[in-house]
Amino acid sequence: MPSKSAGIIAYRKRRNLEILLVHPGGPFWRNKDLGAWSIPKGEYAEEEDEETAARREFAEELGFEPSVPLIALGEVKQRGGKIVSAFAAQLDIDVSSIRSNTFEMEWPPRSRKRQVFPEVDRAEWFTLEEAREKINAGQRPLLDRLAQLAGEE
Repeated sequence: MPSKSAGIIAYRKRRNLEILLVHPGGPFWRNKDLGAWSIPKGEYAEEEDEETAARREFAEELGFEPSVPLIALGEVKQRGGKIVSAFAAQLDIDVSSIRSNTFEMEWPPRSRKRQVFPEVDRAEWFTLEEAREKINAGQRPLLDRLAQLAGEE
């Protein structure tokens, strides 16, 4: 059974529609950019409500608990089979103040040394065009749905 994730696409309207994306932390992602960014999201258990999971994961990855209403954008299936449920929220977050949860792993490999890394090493606002380049290809349809919702097709 494929794993399931839920997340929130934060957006704001300045001159153009801007999308908040996060870059995964840890050594594997350090030098990756195009296609490496994601919406703030995370896995959830079958019995958990998608919206509750999306709010929790957003708070864990950014240190900000959104209290605004969420708009369902549906699901997409990523290349590896993971199913991502997404919601949209109009928010304006200062990305310089994000605080992410951390994870621990052996690094370097086979060194027996454990290091702690942030789940998200940075977050940035992108125009819709930039976000389409940066985001994981499997999540691009979510940007199209958001653009339609925001009248920015």
